[in-house]
Amino acid sequence: MKPASKAKNLARLEARLSPEVKALMQKAADIEGRSLTDFVVTSAQAAAYAVIERHNTLKLTLEDSEALANALLQPPEPNATLKQAAVRYQEEIAVHGA
Repeated sequence: MKPASKAKNLARLEARLSPEVKALMQKAADIEGRSLTDFVVTSAQAAAYAVIERHNTLKLTLEDSEALANALLQPPEPNATLKQAAVRYQEEIAVHGA
């Protein structure tokens, strides 16, 4: 049995860009002593991680932060709707098991 080709585990990405942008990227890659492909791939990967991190990070204003802290430290008493939901939940757990 032949070992799997490395190329089968890779995906291809093509991009069209202006000669100026390519020259800029090539210069940056040369400065870092990397190939253009390696520079572009690692730069795009870092940018993708940054976008995902920004998307997944919750940012609160000072007022929102204080409101959250106060709600956690001094939670309000449960209202009738919340109490009814808790009863329904407990009944559901009793019927279906945990």
